[in-house]
Formats: sequence, structure tokens, C-alpha cells
Amino acid sequence: MTTSIENGKKGGPPAMHTPPVVSPKAWEAAREQLLVKEKAQTRARDALAAERRRMPWMAVEKTYAFEGPAGKVSLPELFDGRRQLIVYRAFFEPGVFGWPDHACRGCSMVADQVAHVAHLNARDTTLVFVSRAPQAEIARLQARMGWEIPWFTLTDSFDADFGVDEWHGTNVFYRDAGDRVFRTYFINNRGDEQMGNTWNYLDITPLGRQEVWEDSPEGYPQTPTYKWWNWHDNYAEEAVPDKKWVEISTAGEAAFREQSQNAKR
Repeated sequence: MTTSIENGKKGGPPAMHTPPVVSPKAWEAAREQLLVKEKAQTRARDALAAERRRMPWMAVEKTYAFEGPAGKVSLPELFDGRRQLIVYRAFFEPGVFGWPDHACRGCSMVADQVAHVAHLNARDTTLVFVSRAPQAEIARLQARMGWEIPWFTLTDSFDADFGVDEWHGTNVFYRDAGDRVFRTYFINNRGDEQMGNTWNYLDITPLGRQEVWEDSPEGYPQTPTYKWWNWHDNYAEEAVPDKKWVEISTAGEAAFREQSQNAKR
């Protein structure tokens, strides 16, 4: 039977009808039952990401310009020398609720959740935010909020051309060796809620997490799972995986696999 937790205040919210309180054994059984569905969801998410990596690309033929801390830059230059680019259209400009002290509350929540970009950079991926506010205002906001995400000023129809002129959204692009740019993915509305985590960002890119377990098209870059991980301030010093970390992660993965196999017996 379910239990109720009384608010304790006259005229307050109604009592919460909470789940039953059970024994440790019953709780563990319930957790295992739910875990079956959670693992199925994880596998479905991986399959969806694999399908996403096989989506057709759209060539970007138009030239776009942005203002950055160092002046004007083109769309290919936003990649900062990397192959993949993720662009989040944040609303910080005149007319947006919060201006000039703050950006949109929703966009600010997104910015607050963004993991350190060094981990994306290590996977040949650049993340940038774009808005219509001048660079001086963006720099002031970043300093106030503690955001270190590269942030550029829109100067043309880029946002309208890529579906984010009136609402937030995230576009993904790929740059080939000849500096040709392709649009590979777009997500908006509630889809943006999951953004911020390094893995979720990589899962919407054309190359994915670039780990050997992934189902990716032939020839895509892939490295051993876990081995590329590093402290965010140490990627530059270590161009190749640290030997000790490789040993630790290999042992940890082996122990995990053994535990999973034992659980099935």
C-alpha cells in the first residue's frame, strides 16, 4: 500500500501519496526490475545515435560572418581548427527578458550546465554559443556568470537560416579538409534539455563519441573506450593516453564485465 506524507500546515498542499516503504530485499528486487527497462532505453539511445551518424549531410553554400573577441570570423573559422562544430543559439540581446543584466533564463540554464569544453575539444569538436548582443555585453555577462564557453555575435541571417531565429536550438556542422561545411543535425525545444553533458553533445555529432564500441560507418575515427579521458587542464600536455590510466581503466572495465557476467548466471 502507498503511504502519505502530511504537509503539517493547515490549508497547505494536499498530502503526498508516496510509494510503499519495503524491506531491503524487496527494494533491490524493484530496482533490478526497473534496471531492465533502463538498460533497454540505453541500448535504444545508442541505436538512435548510430542512426544519427548515418543521417545525410546538407552542404552550407552561403557565407556567414560573426563577431568574436578578436574580431570578425567566418563559419569555418568557428571550428577553431577542428572537424566538428556545435552551435547553440542563445538569446541575449535587446528585447529578451533579462536584458541587459542577464540572458534568457532558459538559455542561461543551458549555459550553466555545459561541461568543460576541453573534453569536447579532445574529440575534435568545438562548442560555441551565438547571440545578437555586442561582444562587450557578452564578455560582461560571461564574467558575471562564470561562463567560459566561446560566445560570438550574430551579424546576418545565420539563425533564421538554421531554424533558431525565434526559439533556442542547437545545430551541428562538419568541416572537411577543404574547408567545406555541412549541416549534419539540428535539435530544439525539449531536445535541448539534455544538452550540456559531454556525452550528449558527442552523441549528436556525425562522428559520435569516437569509441570502438560504437556502431559507426566504416572508416570513422574510433579509439579504445575510456582511454582518451583526461583532466580538463591536461589534454595539451598529454597528446596520447597516459599509460597508468590505460592500465587502471582496463582493469576497471574487466571487473565490470566480470560482475555483469556473474549477475547473469
